[in-house]
Amino acid sequence: MTEIPFHRLLRVETRKLFDTRSAKIMILVLAGLTVAAIVARGVVAGPRPRMLAGTAGVGFGTLLPALGILAVTGEWGHRTALTTFALEPRRHRVLAAKCLPPLLTAVAASLFALLVTVPVTMIVARVEDVPVDGGFGPLAVLGWTATNVLLVAMGLAIGMLLLNAPLSIVLYLSTPALGTFVGRLGGTGELLVRWFDLNTTVGPLAKGDLSGADAARLAASITFWIVAPMTAGFARGIRREVT
Repeated sequence: MTEIPFHRLLRVETRKLFDTRSAKIMILVLAGLTVAAIVARGVVAGPRPRMLAGTAGVGFGTLLPALGILAVTGEWGHRTALTTFALEPRRHRVLAAKCLPPLLTAVAASLFALLVTVPVTMIVARVEDVPVDGGFGPLAVLGWTATNVLLVAMGLAIGMLLLNAPLSIVLYLSTPALGTFVGRLGGTGELLVRWFDLNTTVGPLAKGDLSGADAARLAASITFWIVAPMTAGFARGIRREVT
């Protein structure tokens, strides 16, 4: 059998992700919320580009990971995995092709938010006749974009591990509350949050101000929330019986 090129798998999985009605609605809602949030925050807070872009990140941290979860759980929920894996028996290639589109979407969404932030900042500054408050340097842009990518990767890892969309989305959305709960358990809880709560450890990265200690904590949380569940999820997806 002729080997299917990976770029073709990637194209197919991208179409699967964005051709569904739920994905289209989610993308439209996300784009509309991004524009509305940035404009509204600009009117209220003034020309502060970092704050305006960060406002869009609130929606990104919720909807983009959910889109990633749908990407890796859809085959099992709609019972189309048998057809997919019959056409490409090497499941690891299919699973890898499923993960890339949501990650690239996170990068594209970050760029879109920045493209909206720039004109909104300039317009607000001109209308209010005030200078732009602060900047958004390259390190901050890269850190903020990387943060969005990591949160999507976390959603992918959870979805890959559980292979159940509703359960995965609920678990992902519950992680901030779980971190808050653990942080209130005393010194040990606070230590666990500082090292293993990804929502906490990405903070310095998003600001573009990552120290060595911050990087170590971020690496620990990435291992816990992304590397470990993604590895286990890949193993489960490769070995799971298809019906």
